[in-house]
Amino acid sequence: RQFMRSVSSSSTASASAKKIIVKHVTVIGGGLMGAGIAQAGDEFVEKTLSSITTSTDAASVVHSADLVVEAIVENLKVKNELFKRLDKFAAEHTIFASNTSSLQITSIANATTRQDRFAGLHFFNPVPVMKLVEVIKTPMTSQKTFESLVDFSKALGKHPVSCKDTPGFIVNRLLVPYLMEAIRLYERGDASKEDIDTAMKLGAGYPMGPFELLDYVGLDTTKFIVDGWHEMDAENPLHQPSPCLNKLVAENKFGKKTGEGFYKYK
Repeated sequence: RQFMRSVSSSSTASASAKKIIVKHVTVIGGGLMGAGIAQAGDEFVEKTLSSITTSTDAASVVHSADLVVEAIVENLKVKNELFKRLDKFAAEHTIFASNTSSLQITSIANATTRQDRFAGLHFFNPVPVMKLVEVIKTPMTSQKTFESLVDFSKALGKHPVSCKDTPGFIVNRLLVPYLMEAIRLYERGDASKEDIDTAMKLGAGYPMGPFELLDYVGLDTTKFIVDGWHEMDAENPLHQPSPCLNKLVAENKFGKKTGEGFYKYK
């Protein structure tokens, strides 16, 4: 739980004193992203058991936290219910952050009374390896909160980038349409999924092809994002649903986590 390394120098001490220095972190959610976020720190390897505690009662572990990072299911109602409850137990100074990749941060923050201490903190999978963190500032997020989260991200050894509260933020706003266009290319029979993956790895220098990445991320996750964007902007050709993707998700073929998606896995 104690991730914070010194991020202040003598020349910036006065400015840093105005920010929240994050020493105690509560991560809500123990799935792929939540577990990964909890690992992002040099002390994790040596002090796993001494620095991390677990609980099934979220409210009981937020009272001493400087920062609460939520990484649960991508469902606005569930997230709102969680934050509404946590808001009652967290300290006044505690910053709330959501790791959502597709939902509007403002819609989540509105469930609390601390909109100025609420922001997006979007990590990337696998969290211990990926260096990027998107820090999402809503119109209500205070500069103090934003700067505290930037400092916290740097203390984890990450590279923070800033983005407004726009659908998909930076990476997913560009990545998801690319993945969907790869599926449409395959649906039309223009190229095989294997050749598309090979082309993007060898021709564009990507570490994974789009179908490999789709299976890794989870087809259900991608469909959830696309469906949400399509609902908001049904006329946008980039947000159109895919029959192929819908069929695989309906068959519970989500990718690597279920053993089959666009490819089969042992």
